[in-house]
Amino acid sequence: MGIGIGAVHCLLPDKRVRVVDLPQFAGVEHAAPGGADASGVRTVGVHADTDAGALAARACRELLAANPHAPDALIHIAARPGEGDVGTDAARVQHTAGVTAFPFTVAGSGCAASAVTWALARDLLAADPARHSVLVTYGSRPPDAGRVRHPVMVVGDGAFAMTLVRAGRPVLVAHRMRADGRFHELAGTHARTPGREPSPENAGGQRAFELAVAGRVHTAVLVDEVLAEAGLTKDDVSATLMPNTTTGAYRFYEQALDLPIHPICEENLTRWGHLGPMDVVLNLDRLLATGTLTTGDHVMVLGNARVAAWTVTLWKI
Repeated sequence: MGIGIGAVHCLLPDKRVRVVDLPQFAGVEHAAPGGADASGVRTVGVHADTDAGALAARACRELLAANPHAPDALIHIAARPGEGDVGTDAARVQHTAGVTAFPFTVAGSGCAASAVTWALARDLLAADPARHSVLVTYGSRPPDAGRVRHPVMVVGDGAFAMTLVRAGRPVLVAHRMRADGRFHELAGTHARTPGREPSPENAGGQRAFELAVAGRVHTAVLVDEVLAEAGLTKDDVSATLMPNTTTGAYRFYEQALDLPIHPICEENLTRWGHLGPMDVVLNLDRLLATGTLTTGDHVMVLGNARVAAWTVTLWKI
């Protein structure tokens, strides 16, 4: 019996703000190569007077209201550095969402965290036949007033909740993940704002270039391993998804992997900005909602994070 997705609920704001109207945008060299304009983000969703934990709890409540059941575990993806307390956020979400399952937190894998939780949820279900559902959640909010992130990301608000269950669809067919600790000193760069420049050792363009090259190599290997496990080739992949990072990143990985990135990623990037680990969940959910895929099609989801972590997950419709 395969383990796959039971339900997904993406919580997005009613209000969207143009990037050019963000207060921080005026102080950014947005016209320069790699600046805010070059990210491809045109608007971001904004939730007023709330925080990441509250958004995650609301997403859980709404998902469980539409799909009533008692999950056997709750995995909460930690908020960005600077917002929330890793030691209590999961318990807060559990209490606020009215869930009795044991809560724990995944932290340290950045924007690759969604795929990490998919793997953990699958393993939790596989390890104990008495378990039937694992609830995963995350809330996206910038940890301070600055939404424009060094060097190019523009952060939006949102949250998701999803369940992995036995006999769920799409089925999680294969998964691989890899981290490269050689780049540990770059991990905090993404959280710095243009007004607070990162330290010289973190800001080096050469190290950032080396990280990009390493990411290309690691991801290519992971893609090959996942396809080999599933007994497939790239021609068997109906769609490939990525996080909402930049339009340039899509072109970079398309060329590196010889896999077209589905246009829905760029659409969501343009409308909602970067939502951290929520990006790939939103893109997968919106792709499934198009109705363009049929039973038996395969979707590959790529994950990458500034913390030098990469994931590749293959789903079967």
